[in-house]
Amino acid sequence: MKANKPSLILFFLALLCTIIFDCTGQDFLAVYAKAIVLPAIFFYFLISSNYKIGKTEAFIFFFCFVGQVFDLMEVEVSKIGAVLSFLLVYMLLLRFFIVNHKRIKLRRKDILPVFIVVVFIIYLLISVLSLQSDSIKKFNFIYTFYGIVLSILSYFSFVSYITKGTHITLLMSLMAISYIFSDIFYIFNEYFSFSVVLVLIRDITQILAYYFMAEYFLEKTKTGKRIIIQ
Repeated sequence: MKANKPSLILFFLALLCTIIFDCTGQDFLAVYAKAIVLPAIFFYFLISSNYKIGKTEAFIFFFCFVGQVFDLMEVEVSKIGAVLSFLLVYMLLLRFFIVNHKRIKLRRKDILPVFIVVVFIIYLLISVLSLQSDSIKKFNFIYTFYGIVLSILSYFSFVSYITKGTHITLLMSLMAISYIFSDIFYIFNEYFSFSVVLVLIRDITQILAYYFMAEYFLEKTKTGKRIIIQ
């Protein structure tokens, strides 16, 4: 067994336990299962990358951990603390994309798919932000800015996949989709009455976002090495 396998197995076991505990209403145990997720995927990334990690990746994992801690806490500042933490994560990811990827060049055949993506993202942003629960109204500007940053991040990911269609851009898109659904269902949980289905989708997509993010970083490292060798 490779050295990174136990961490990955632990990650998916934590995901499975989270699903089971969410479905059975065992919130207390679900919290403990979710607490294992991020350390497990971080150690998987660290071992897979031969213990090499850049500053940006380190800060992204750190703020994911801080956001997760806020999300698991039941105190007054938990919600806004989690939002600010993941806002920093998205800003760092966006910076990472811009710095480490070539400029997107649109071809004529890409115009229609890109237009559909832009309309879809704008529609989601406006629709979700219109769901004004009491907790969102207090920090309306922060949530709006948060949505805009995530929208730009998603645009960059989807358009990169449309124009390039590589494995790494697929990972970018899957990560963006997971974060989008995680945040949408986070707001749904705030706006609507409690639903196991809403909680389940929120937790699964958030956990999968961490996995796709780690795989993206690893693939980016491999791609960089291949370029240097060539």
